[in-house]
Amino acid sequence: MVRIPHRRWAYDFADAAEHAGVQVTAFGPGADAALALAPSMAGADDDWSEFDSASFQALLPEHVQLARRRHPGLRLPRSRRIMDTLIPAILEQKVTGKEAFSGYRRLIFKYGSIPPGADSTGFPAQLRLAPRPEEWALIPSWEWHRAGVGPQRSDTIMRALKRAPGLARLGELNAIDAAKGLMSISGIGPWTAAEVTQSSHGDPDSVSVGDYHLAGFVGIALTGNPVDDSAMMELLEPWRGHRQRVVRMLYLSGIIKERHGPRMSVRDYRNI
Repeated sequence: MVRIPHRRWAYDFADAAEHAGVQVTAFGPGADAALALAPSMAGADDDWSEFDSASFQALLPEHVQLARRRHPGLRLPRSRRIMDTLIPAILEQKVTGKEAFSGYRRLIFKYGSIPPGADSTGFPAQLRLAPRPEEWALIPSWEWHRAGVGPQRSDTIMRALKRAPGLARLGELNAIDAAKGLMSISGIGPWTAAEVTQSSHGDPDSVSVGDYHLAGFVGIALTGNPVDDSAMMELLEPWRGHRQRVVRMLYLSGIIKERHGPRMSVRDYRNI
C-alpha cells in the first residue's frame, strides 16, 4: 500500500491465473490514479528483451541462464515513489533486518493510518498506511528512540523529510540522476540510493554497494569465493546495464552462501 499526495488508497493484488496476469482492486479517493500506476508497480513495463537475447544470454554463466529459464516471469516493479522506499531504506542502514523491520513496524502501527476499504475487504486488522512526509516529521525524537532507531538514522530521515517535495520529483528522473539527488543529502550514500531506485525506478543496473552480505554472495555465486565490493563490481561489469537483473538471477539460482565468520549483532538503542 502507498499514498498518492493528499489522497489515500490501497491495492489488493491477486494472481488472476498462472502466467495470465494480475487482478488489481483499489480503494479510496485516489483509486483511479492508483489503478493508472498499477501496471508499472507490477512490473508490466519492465523490458527484459535485451537480457533475454541469445547474444546476451551467451555472456552469462550457465546457472544464471538456468535461473532465468526457470523464472521467465520475473519483473522489476517501478513505483516512482521515492519517499515510500527511502524511509525504510534509511532504517536499514548498518543494522540487521530484524532491527529495521521491528522499528518500522512500531512506528507504522503507532503513526500510520487504517487503509481505506479495510472494513470491507478482509485486510488484516493490523494493516496500516505509512504516514505522509509531514506526519513522519512530527514524530518526536523519543519515539524514534523507543523504536530502536539511533540518532544517526533518525537525523538522516529528518533531513530527507525537509526536502520531501523535491525528493518526490526525483521519481520522474532517470535512475542515475535520481540517485545523485538522493546522495546530495548527508547520510544517504550509494547503498541507500541503490535500494531506493531499485524499487522506485525498477532500475535494472543498480547494485547495493556496501551491503553487508551482497559482495560475498556474488563472489561465491560467480567464482566460488567471497569478494569485496570492488571485486564484485569488476565481476558484474560485463553485464553493465543489467547488473541488478544478474544479481536477482543469482539469488534465484539456488546458490547459498555458507555462514562463516562474524555476523552483525542486534543492538538495542532504547537503553542508551
